[in-house]
Amino acid sequence: PIHLLVNDDERDLNVIRNTIVKDPTTGEEDALKKIYNLLRPGDPPSLDTAKALLDRLFFNPKRYDLARVGRYKLNRRLGLSIDDDTTTLTKDDFVAIMDYVLRLKAGNGFTDDIDHLGNRRLRSVGELLAIQFSIGLSRMARIIKERMSLGDTDNIAPYDLINARTISAVIKTFFGSSQLSQFMDQTNPLAELTHKRRLSALGPGGLTRERAGFEVRDVHYTHYGRMCPIETPEGPNIGLISSLSTYARVNEFGFLETPYRVVKNGVVTMKIEYLTADQEDENILAPANVPLDEKSRIAEERIVGRFRSDYPVVDRERVNYMDVAPMQLVSAATALIPFLEHDDANRALMGSNMMRQSVPLLRAQVPYVGTGLERKVARDSGVTVVARNDGFIESVSADQIVVNYSKGKELDFTGFEGLEIHKLTKFRRSNQDTCINQTPLVKAGDKVKVGDILADGPGTEGGELALGQNVLVAFMPWNGYNYEDAILLSENLVKEDRFTSIHIEEFELQVRDTKRGVEEITREIPNVSEDAVKHLDADGIVRIGAHVRAGDILVGKVTPKGETELSPEERLLRAIFGEKAGDVKDASLKASPGMDGIVIDVKVFSRKERDERAKKDEKKKADELKRRIKKEITGMQELRDQRVHEALEDKSTARFYNAATDDYVRAGRKWNERLFKEIDFEKVNPGEQFTDDTRTNNRVRQILTAALDAIDLKERELARELERLSRGDELAPGVVKLVKVYVSKKRKISVGDKMAGRHGNKGVVAKILPVEDLPYLEDGTPVEIVLNPLGVPSRMNLGQILETHLGLACQKLGIHAATPVFDGATIQEIKDKLAEANLSESGKTDLYDGRTGEPFKQKVTVGQIYMLKLSHLVDDKIHARSIGPYSLVTQQPLGGKAQFGGQRFGEMEVWALEAYGAAYTLQELLTVKSDDVVGRSKVYEAIVKGDNPPRPGIPESFNVLVKELQSLGLDIHLQQEEESRS
Repeated sequence: PIHLLVNDDERDLNVIRNTIVKDPTTGEEDALKKIYNLLRPGDPPSLDTAKALLDRLFFNPKRYDLARVGRYKLNRRLGLSIDDDTTTLTKDDFVAIMDYVLRLKAGNGFTDDIDHLGNRRLRSVGELLAIQFSIGLSRMARIIKERMSLGDTDNIAPYDLINARTISAVIKTFFGSSQLSQFMDQTNPLAELTHKRRLSALGPGGLTRERAGFEVRDVHYTHYGRMCPIETPEGPNIGLISSLSTYARVNEFGFLETPYRVVKNGVVTMKIEYLTADQEDENILAPANVPLDEKSRIAEERIVGRFRSDYPVVDRERVNYMDVAPMQLVSAATALIPFLEHDDANRALMGSNMMRQSVPLLRAQVPYVGTGLERKVARDSGVTVVARNDGFIESVSADQIVVNYSKGKELDFTGFEGLEIHKLTKFRRSNQDTCINQTPLVKAGDKVKVGDILADGPGTEGGELALGQNVLVAFMPWNGYNYEDAILLSENLVKEDRFTSIHIEEFELQVRDTKRGVEEITREIPNVSEDAVKHLDADGIVRIGAHVRAGDILVGKVTPKGETELSPEERLLRAIFGEKAGDVKDASLKASPGMDGIVIDVKVFSRKERDERAKKDEKKKADELKRRIKKEITGMQELRDQRVHEALEDKSTARFYNAATDDYVRAGRKWNERLFKEIDFEKVNPGEQFTDDTRTNNRVRQILTAALDAIDLKERELARELERLSRGDELAPGVVKLVKVYVSKKRKISVGDKMAGRHGNKGVVAKILPVEDLPYLEDGTPVEIVLNPLGVPSRMNLGQILETHLGLACQKLGIHAATPVFDGATIQEIKDKLAEANLSESGKTDLYDGRTGEPFKQKVTVGQIYMLKLSHLVDDKIHARSIGPYSLVTQQPLGGKAQFGGQRFGEMEVWALEAYGAAYTLQELLTVKSDDVVGRSKVYEAIVKGDNPPRPGIPESFNVLVKELQSLGLDIHLQQEEESRS
């Protein structure tokens, strides 16, 4: 009966009654046939086939899979309690769906908001990989079926059917070319951490930039504590790519959860619960900085709470949860901006994005004004070395730290048994050409606790994130040099290497096996002077430590020329001077334009057939490996003996066999130093009875067995590594050898470099002034950087001014301040700190002009601001071209520095010259300087000979236009009339 299916509502009954009246079918059989006819018209149905089709369509798990998350959402939305393992629709689902649709029509219930985070889930790499795997397996299944149908099933073996390449190809494609498989941003530790916490709405199964509307990109109230409302790129991806909030996590279904403290009857407990957006919708929440009394009860009777997208004033008893921290709203990068609450959101967005572009400097410096998150970010980014247990430092050198973790550990035979070697990364190139270098923070003999930072990485100081430098700033105009956000710097910053960074560039050369013969790396390069190859060693590869500049040869390579018909003279020369003369051409690797640096490393990869250099390298690596493993094994043996000594000391022996002397040790002897010397524990059977005490025997057996296992592991590691060395390197098809040259450059800050603060206050260095010309304080201290005050009011990023004031007080008091976001220092607290440091509470001071010595008329804001040098360096942007490559079709120069291209002279530039009437300038720009192929070679010839340049010819773009018109079927030809020359 119908009344069991729906609520007893007259309207619902009418809808169903009308539907049944309209429905021509009279029973189940009729209905099934009707559905079958709609899906498979023209096919006469039987009852069984119709039923099977419906079952296959809706109830067959092979056809579709809701997965556990689909079942969870259906159950939650429709109020069902169907088992999680049922991943297809059931009859109950259809009834509940119809019921909800009817209720919705009656005005009860609500439609889903597609942008609500309860309806958007996260697919991590594991799930994406699982999808690819299933694609690979289904392809494999299809191939197996095909092979089985073709072959003789009696004599077929599994390896005839199964080809693993089907799956590996899919996985390689996924990691190699998926939109979501990205090259890690390694500019600095923060960039690395943020890239790993990035969320994207793009990619396979996601949106595209063009189709994504405003609603998807906008901030939704459910983003609170889950996705950062600030950190997102500017430009076409805004709102589609975002970052995980500080405390957010992903649950088993892929929904984002954020933690809250449980509140009971107005009392805030220490119990933490993670809520999804759906669960949060049912509760009233209090902000983290609500005042509490001494009993952890909310102090106010009524507070401003949060319920969905509304902010009602509610009684404290109605509050269910409270935020865990004010910073839970934002991402890690945004949480590093002090006084974020005083910055406009657009500028905060720029600030958090630009911190990721900051270049690690030669000497890192922690900010005077931080947020307290710097240490956490530095540790979690993975660039520092962290103690994994309590222990003490055995030894420290520039490239390794040896820690003894064995104290207090019973059996810790892992790594370097109790002693663990932490290898430090020295001057390695990052993906963005910045320098990764780790430096020790500890000394031999220091005690360390679990989680202590042992070594700093790039962009960290003392285990804290340090992306920039604290500089003394004055906010004032200076002769117009800081107009439009330009920045004025002191020469001292350059002299003291305050903003100097190291960049490492990688150059790669492949030696190929070509049709004309194998290419060769050599010092003997045709038509090259001895001076040009002065940096190369006997093998033709640049030596480490060489100072190279643009155009210098890094690796000498010659390629066989094609066999050409020789003239009699050439044949004679060949006969006299031998075959080699002139049958190869220079294909050397040269330093790129603008290069000026030191070669710090050379790596040569080759296949099994090794040359002398490769053999030497292999032997050197093998010796180093053997030495390292031997040292580690010796350390394990010493530790094993020490532990056995501790276990057996002063005990009496039982009778046991000593393999070292091939004799038995009699019972009743004391375990003393002399006896220990007689016994080689390397050869003793761990199962021997060393004493009468069973517990001690078990302990010794454990130690000896664990040591044997650990030593065996090390020996196998050595064998595996040696085998890998002898096997040769895996290179691309056709490549015989691969040479990589690493060149390091020291980049001082220079005019044209981009700098920024943490509040979106970015600018370009306009001038580097001598110290004596800069404004100075009353005590004679010159300022280090001059910023334009007009960059602050309209941008509404006042955080930089508060940072400046507090920074000055911190510098004078010799302290560092942590001012967390949304819970930072108040204006009054900053004034108190300024007063404590005997500074003016206004933060302004009298400044004197360095050029005249006169005081400026007004007082000026002076303080300490934290500035970053961004990886938009002028040395990487500056570019000039005389001659270079041309586009094949248009014959115009290519564009961009990477292609060694020219500058585009576009439509508007043409109009400008037309307006000036500069006809000849315009003519040569559009012909010989662009795409007049004949004209440009004639002009070059004329310049070389010192003649006047000839008249320009016809540009190639005209010929291209003619050809395109001809391809449309228009018979167009250029008729050139002979010019009458007087």
